[in-house]
Amino acid sequence: MALPMRFLDSLTWPVLIMASLTLGLAPFTPEPHIWEKLKMLAAGELARPIDIFDLCLHGLPWLLLLAKGIRTLTARDQGDQG
Repeated sequence: MALPMRFLDSLTWPVLIMASLTLGLAPFTPEPHIWEKLKMLAAGELARPIDIFDLCLHGLPWLLLLAKGIRTLTARDQGDQG
């Protein structure tokens, strides 16, 4: 099994959910940071290096959560066929 898949499998659901709800949304006021950065990206205003870093930092927990969900569903589907 490839190293990235082993790493993803080693992350537990509670850890990924907590990371997404804390780091993924912090700071919470006036709006979640990830939401602010996504709006900037959609408007074409995401140009400063610190803003790009913020998007990556606050987006990583959500991407890992999504990847684990896809991996879990894919593994379940492959198990049903075999």
